[in-house]
Amino acid sequence: MVKTGFDNEKYLKMQSEHIRQRISQFGDKLYLEFGGKLFDDYHASRVLPGFKPDSKLQMLLQLKDEAEIVIVINAGDIEKNKVRGDLGITYDVDVIRLFNVFTKIGLYVSSVVLTQYENQPSVNAFQNRLESLGIKVYHHYYIKGYPSNIKRIISEEGYGRNDYIETSRRLVVVTAPGPGSGKMATCLSQIYHEHKRGIDAGYAKFETFPIWNIPLRHPVNIAYESATADLNDVNMIDPFHMEAYGKTTVNYNRDVEIFPVLNAMLEEILGESPYKSPTDMGVNMAGNCIVDDDAVCKASKDEIIRRYYTALCDYRKGLVTEDVVYKTELLMKQVNVTADERKVVSASLAREQETNAPATAMELPDGTILTGRTSDMLGASSALLLNALKYFGGISDDVILMSPHVIEPIQNLKVHHLGNNNPRIHTDETLIALSICATTDENAKKAMEQISKLRGCEVHSTVILSAVDERIFKRLGINLTCEPKYQ
Repeated sequence: MVKTGFDNEKYLKMQSEHIRQRISQFGDKLYLEFGGKLFDDYHASRVLPGFKPDSKLQMLLQLKDEAEIVIVINAGDIEKNKVRGDLGITYDVDVIRLFNVFTKIGLYVSSVVLTQYENQPSVNAFQNRLESLGIKVYHHYYIKGYPSNIKRIISEEGYGRNDYIETSRRLVVVTAPGPGSGKMATCLSQIYHEHKRGIDAGYAKFETFPIWNIPLRHPVNIAYESATADLNDVNMIDPFHMEAYGKTTVNYNRDVEIFPVLNAMLEEILGESPYKSPTDMGVNMAGNCIVDDDAVCKASKDEIIRRYYTALCDYRKGLVTEDVVYKTELLMKQVNVTADERKVVSASLAREQETNAPATAMELPDGTILTGRTSDMLGASSALLLNALKYFGGISDDVILMSPHVIEPIQNLKVHHLGNNNPRIHTDETLIALSICATTDENAKKAMEQISKLRGCEVHSTVILSAVDERIFKRLGINLTCEPKYQ
């Protein structure tokens, strides 16, 4: 059973109060750059057990009468059809998804900003789509010499060329589908324009990780390095904070590297920078809400092992270099864990050796280990899901949950009409077939009622799963790892 290590209610209260304090520091308006995921933050919920994936969204809802959201997307990412790895959708599609989610829950989204805009046809088409949905669109342009040529940046040839974003509330949250979208530049451009209009506006940054007020090599912060191994992010002591206050705080290399430039820009715009360090800019209160450090350390070490397997598979797929694998191995050593500590790995490999076919294993919250094997009708992942649902529902293992009369037409459709070579049904097809059987079979109905209990379970596969199976495990909230080999 995973122990709670994070007080989510305390976090919501403390975080919203701290942001209000930061707004009052600047008087008229605060531009708050939101790093990471504004919702669906499953990394945070894994390494800080008790943190809800939508915590940041709930915190913003406490400020919804004072806040508006501006969504930023890099025009180059639209052209390249850049994809969010966790969701498998392109950045432009995600912008519309974000707009719909925020609006539906009562948050005000005032506009979308297209950064590094160069009149690209695909970007113009996306703008037309946004405007047809009633969304305001603004353009920000590439600035030659950014970010080092401060004189040019802070001029009419730099930020002055950008559209001024019309905002109406004191707190403007600037978010994006992913990194490299131009959130910080958008905030600074607005401060430049607001200052010209006589409006006292400020800038702050909200990043959950690394957590600034816990040790540099704390497993939570190491887990963040592991999660961003492909970006070469490195946690480090904030030298500017140490020099200014004589206190040790944690930041990461990109914020430390850009701080002198950012500070110079703020001085140029405002006459004096309000910050003495990158840590000063942050508003994150997560470190104050850890209530069980042992539970958090255990959860973070488990995540580091999972990230190691992710790196192995990504390298096998050609998505990352071998250096990423080496880095995740090194990070495991730093927290003194090995891949062998993931119990489902040895269980799945043993099942594969026994059956001479791909296999899977699942660890349940009570520590029970279940396995799934490959058969003529079911893949190992599908078999594992059914075994787990039987276990949770107290259904005997010899009970057949799905009639062959339901499965066989699905197989026939796949092979004879859709051109699939593999007749075994995937996890999504299995769940659909089970839901059909549940209309007439009490055991199948009871099994369907157990699906929510799969969230948080640990699974390992002896082969890299299909995109379909991987996506279903993610949607079910199952923590999946795979051996770096194909079937």
